[in-house]
Amino acid sequence: MENGDQFQESKSKYDCLLFDLDDTLYPFSSGLSNHVTENIQEYMLEKLGIQEDKVPELCVSLYKIYGTTMAGLKAIGYDFDYDDFHSFVHGRLPYNLLKPDPVLRGILLSLPFRKIIFTNADDAHAKRVLHRLGLEDCFERVISFETLNSFKSNNFNSPDTDSDYKQSSTGIFDFYEYICNPDADIVLPKTPVVCKPFQDSFEKVFKMIDIDPQRTLFFDDSIRNIQTGKSLGLHTVLVGTSLRTKGVDYALESIHNMKEAFPELWEVDEKSKNVEYSRKVAIETSVIA
Repeated sequence: MENGDQFQESKSKYDCLLFDLDDTLYPFSSGLSNHVTENIQEYMLEKLGIQEDKVPELCVSLYKIYGTTMAGLKAIGYDFDYDDFHSFVHGRLPYNLLKPDPVLRGILLSLPFRKIIFTNADDAHAKRVLHRLGLEDCFERVISFETLNSFKSNNFNSPDTDSDYKQSSTGIFDFYEYICNPDADIVLPKTPVVCKPFQDSFEKVFKMIDIDPQRTLFFDDSIRNIQTGKSLGLHTVLVGTSLRTKGVDYALESIHNMKEAFPELWEVDEKSKNVEYSRKVAIETSVIA
């Protein structure tokens, strides 16, 4: 076999690993996500004045329709500062629930590929999580809320007065009434926020970091994010369960199962080293001859 053929065989079908952050690099069982939900609901109650008995349902339904509760709140007309929201929701989290993960650190550092974080969370939160896990230097880049929404204003997009939007006297779309009495003729307001699981966020990331989705392995705990990624050509890995479903190429109980699930990611590095060694020997032999 020629050296060139050996080199082609040594190349992996992947050249980038794209990771979600929360409940992917650490388990849902840490309890951090529950605190996030509690803080979001408290923000809706204290800062936005939403009726207490409506908060839980609104929080969940906005998340389901708009990708994040914050994106939904902006869509239906609440005017608040993004940084204030993130500070309230993430700034008060008990990050001590997260512990250093030397096993995952070793796995990530041993992978000979580009490794990038893609999260809906803000940059400060991402940095705190990675610091607590001991993974700050394991990734080439963190794509966060600020990265995807740097051109956005803190002012919400008010619906046009001539539209069919159902609004109260305060200009807030009555989303609670809508979810209690869905009306197919009503067009829901759009959010100004770019976030997963929507295609525009993925496409922006692909362009921003110059990756080929067909050569990228995508890890996320959200089936919606996974299914969007799959529709755009990503190789998908659902983290947190071993059950595969539509759009899921691989399913892992834990991110720690990477080595067992993808031994080829490390084998390609060994093959590359062997090829380089063979080339070196061939060159040295040629010089001696």
